[in-house]
Amino acid sequence: MKKIFLLTSFILMVATACNRDFDQPNPNNPTIASFWKSQNDAIKGINAVYSTFHRTATLYSRFLFYHGMLRSDEGYGSGGDITLNNVMSFNQTNYNEGLTAGTWQNLFVGVFRANQVLAYVPGIEMDEALKTRIIGEAKFLRSLFYFNLTLYYGRPPIILEPSSPTDRPTNATNAEAWAQVERDLMEAAPALPLRYTGDDLGRATRGAAMGLLGKAYLQQNKYQEAANALAWFITGEGKGVYTLVANYQDNFKASTENNSESIFEIQFRFNPNENTDDDVDETRINNTGTSIARFYGPPGGDFGFSDGAARRWVVNEFHKEKTATNERDPRLAATFLFDSTDVRGPAFTQVYGQTFAQRYGSTGLKSMVWFRKQLNDNEQGRTEERFSSPNNHRLLRYADVLLMYAEALNGIGQTVQAYPYVDQVRARAGLRPLSVVMPGLSKDAFLAQLKHERITELSGETWRFADLQRWGDLGPQLASRDPEFTNFVKGRNEWYPIPQSDIDLNPNLTQNPRY
Repeated sequence: MKKIFLLTSFILMVATACNRDFDQPNPNNPTIASFWKSQNDAIKGINAVYSTFHRTATLYSRFLFYHGMLRSDEGYGSGGDITLNNVMSFNQTNYNEGLTAGTWQNLFVGVFRANQVLAYVPGIEMDEALKTRIIGEAKFLRSLFYFNLTLYYGRPPIILEPSSPTDRPTNATNAEAWAQVERDLMEAAPALPLRYTGDDLGRATRGAAMGLLGKAYLQQNKYQEAANALAWFITGEGKGVYTLVANYQDNFKASTENNSESIFEIQFRFNPNENTDDDVDETRINNTGTSIARFYGPPGGDFGFSDGAARRWVVNEFHKEKTATNERDPRLAATFLFDSTDVRGPAFTQVYGQTFAQRYGSTGLKSMVWFRKQLNDNEQGRTEERFSSPNNHRLLRYADVLLMYAEALNGIGQTVQAYPYVDQVRARAGLRPLSVVMPGLSKDAFLAQLKHERITELSGETWRFADLQRWGDLGPQLASRDPEFTNFVKGRNEWYPIPQSDIDLNPNLTQNPRY
């Protein structure tokens, strides 16, 4: 009898299953909406948005460094990763390539998480000041994800509500996408505090929102709007909140993070259990460090794969001008690891415990230049790089704001007024004031000099591709200093292709021009 009962039960289960609506939510599974009940849920929710930065290798753990640096004329794919090398040399035929499709998809993971915060936190009974701040953080983070989507893909769909599998959004225009970035930042700024302390250090501040807003305006050559936003730091509420640190290299050391020059940093934490390149420790906790140091580090031992390196012309840019005391620009040694990082040459330049001459002096690598700002070799005793570097990425810093403000002022015809902000940056490097060595520059000549100033101050900080795009300088003419630009097609390679897999799933999405 027992066997008959069991068989009958099985038949009833099969019969029931045949008539089941599989699109109906499982009542035994928690839903997204059921999570958002308490203040603690709101905090966990916004923290999850920040955690998107560390998601696999596709965002600030690794790939966004490739997009901003190696895709520009300052760097190139220098190792054995053929996929990386092809994409960075504008030779991409697979539009589902993980390097570009994965970045797109994970940026939208961040958008999705931010949208949940914005949809559900307003309905939670909690401390109102904290609620306002969390909503401001979510808008800032969504704007940052869309900043990258717009910069690198041009025409992303605008999704402002928690998405569902049945959504079929259309592409926004490039102008519409930038407008959304602007809108989020303008709404975020008043909701955010000027500073944080303790465990909240690293969250988005009002300065972060105003700095990114100024950058978004400038990227579109909206010079007056950019000047207005960036004036917040110069003459507005943010005056005196940020200052240039005395030692330029302190902006790139794990031991001097979140300093007075830092406006917004991607926070990283060393995980000693991370020993693979997948950016996830499968057995313990998620890896909240960055793997870029291991992938950018020079080859040999346990310190690097040399997947990306710098072009030699960038080094030469630092040699165009000496300091007021007739010395080499000190920013060069902080920016690159090469045969003469130590001005005395390869016999004195240290590379993880050995001299450059010992490691590479008799090899084909003796003329290589590696980006240094993401490495940890400047920390005493460092002899290796791990897949979980603790070195924060300074996404926005005050020196960048000063140079952007000068560019915006020059763009509205106030070139004379722009000089002092460039001079502040030059003074920290020991250079004579631009107002002394090059007074009276025309608008165009001043912009040409600003391009040089941004190279010497900001090389290796992920902004070079954005700069070239903003100035309209992307094109085959750059091949004289970066041969990869021989493949660059105007009207196509300013943006990546939209993943074909997304287009296949969503007939309302269209591919970017000429792909």
